[in-house]
Amino acid sequence: MSVHKILYSQENYKDKLGAIYSTHKTQFILWAPTSTQVKVILYYNNITEIINMEKEEMGIWCIEVEGDLNGVYYNYIVTNNGIEKEVVDPYAKAVGVNGNRGMVVDLEATNPVGWDHDTKPKLIDSTDSIIYEIHVRDFSISKTSGIASKLRGKYSGICEHRTTIPETKEKTGLDYLIDLGITHVHLMPVFDYATVDESKFDPKDYNWGYDPKNYNVPEGSYAINPFSGAERIKEFKKMIQELHKSGIRIVMDVVYNHTYRTHNSNFNLIVPNYYYRQNPDGSFSNGSGCGNEFASERKMVRKFIIDSILYWANEYHIDGFRFDLMGLYDIEMIKEIRRKLDLIDESIILYGEGWTGGSSPLPEWDRSLKYNISKYGDMQMAAFSDDIRDGVKGNVFDANSVGFVNGANGLEETIKFGVVASVKHDQINYDRSIYSKFPWANEPYQSINYMSAHDNYTLWDKLCIGSKNYSKEELKSINKLSAGILFTSQGLVFFQAGEEFLRSKVNEDGSINHNSYNSPDSVNALDWNRILKYKDVVDYYKGLIRLRKAHKCFRMTTGEDIRENLRFLERGINFYEDRVVAFSIKEYLTDLYCNDIVVVYNANKNSVEVNLNEKGWSVVVNEHAAGNIQLQYIDSDKVSVAGISCYVLIHDNTK
Repeated sequence: MSVHKILYSQENYKDKLGAIYSTHKTQFILWAPTSTQVKVILYYNNITEIINMEKEEMGIWCIEVEGDLNGVYYNYIVTNNGIEKEVVDPYAKAVGVNGNRGMVVDLEATNPVGWDHDTKPKLIDSTDSIIYEIHVRDFSISKTSGIASKLRGKYSGICEHRTTIPETKEKTGLDYLIDLGITHVHLMPVFDYATVDESKFDPKDYNWGYDPKNYNVPEGSYAINPFSGAERIKEFKKMIQELHKSGIRIVMDVVYNHTYRTHNSNFNLIVPNYYYRQNPDGSFSNGSGCGNEFASERKMVRKFIIDSILYWANEYHIDGFRFDLMGLYDIEMIKEIRRKLDLIDESIILYGEGWTGGSSPLPEWDRSLKYNISKYGDMQMAAFSDDIRDGVKGNVFDANSVGFVNGANGLEETIKFGVVASVKHDQINYDRSIYSKFPWANEPYQSINYMSAHDNYTLWDKLCIGSKNYSKEELKSINKLSAGILFTSQGLVFFQAGEEFLRSKVNEDGSINHNSYNSPDSVNALDWNRILKYKDVVDYYKGLIRLRKAHKCFRMTTGEDIRENLRFLERGINFYEDRVVAFSIKEYLTDLYCNDIVVVYNANKNSVEVNLNEKGWSVVVNEHAAGNIQLQYIDSDKVSVAGISCYVLIHDNTK
């Protein structure tokens, strides 16, 4: 029987894999159907023990070892094609420093006090999500964070309270996030990754973490003690516990589409040529742009990914998952993940990049691309909207391109498409949208609106580079207008840490960095002093978040509700200028009463007049401030909207 026939006849194993611990024995189980021999090697301090494992049905190798092995390191030794290789268990739940050995762990002993009573903050609808993307190290590594030096850049640095910018009373860290008003922290990869040496701290030894090594273990460089396999788990759980206590949920950025190594990865050494897709000539395909791509459509690959996701959801109480290069996953696998997570907690959110990093053998119709999101029916599975991202500020791959907010014409339909969260709406001319020529989301909870993320330039840097003939103050207004569009649009909201204080990534030579994945802290660290410098912008973001939370009509849950209650104001009747988008929303307070809300985006430098058709409006967002309190009362059926601004007006029909 050929190797491939052996593989595909034994890939229906459905039970547990890995080191299954109890106080009196540990069972080791590995799926290695092509191996001719498998051993487990146990590391007891300076003593090693090698034990032959037994082959069972479905390609499984097993052995039970008596005694309490908590804290004992282990690996497997597999023989394929006559060659022995030592590998780390892909299902390892703890590892040693730098992830080169697995570790048997009593997970119960890693639970912080009160973990069994950890309570997720309430999330009624996924469209209520306001997601803030952070990198663990970036968040607190700067002295400006005011966080204790031993905690900077660590999991514990995220959950320290009562920190301020040195010599000020300005909040930083977790207390700042609470005041900001976000609902979710999106953690850039926190599983064990390959390219940072955990055994030492080097300010120049940096990576975003999109180079996976051990998927089921927290990254050690973010732990105070990376040498203890158990302590990094406990510290990670404490961070989650403290975020939950503070009313903030946690999204985990997961990268199951590729691994850092290919030929000599643990997966490929255990089962050669199974875990990765191949080209017709047998070479590894590279849809990730990182050298390989996981074959999610193969049963044991799918099982590994799903087992891993469910493990993080159950063991670590994770509240959401963001899929890197989601277009490399087959649709059925993502559907299965959604179905199984719903059995745990329907409020766990899922979203991802609806594209690939290169060409892939996976058929396009079966990829979890943005344009295939409609195939998920009414499932909560969202894709990032590059439509509104590039429509607002210009193409992310062209530094000098501009968008609606900073000089481009003809983008009104693209902005409208983002406003309705990419769902069908009869007032949108899809032929004039820059990317999508049809509504790709069935429901608003399937679309993520955003202006910037870790990739490419920060929002502020992109605006500064691309916006010609604008003053510094005008650039700040452009940033505020971008935020106004983001927080008054339907769908889920996502923004990059520091976007609200005009985060900039500057190299040592003064140039602007657009891909800081391995740049030093001097480029990537959050500079908390910018809160003081750009306090007006920070307050503007805070006000927009308060507004969004106060009015459910900005986060409707169905496409039908959007089509019925959100109507765009007509050009030629309500206003005449290009580069203006305006819409009204019905906000039903009771069966008898509703508020009328009007939102206007004016990207022109000059003010524009908008007809409102009735008198008596409270302005709650203008060029200066944002929130949910009246800034100005307009006893008129017209409003003059300042240049480069977002206005939100509320008409209280109950009075």
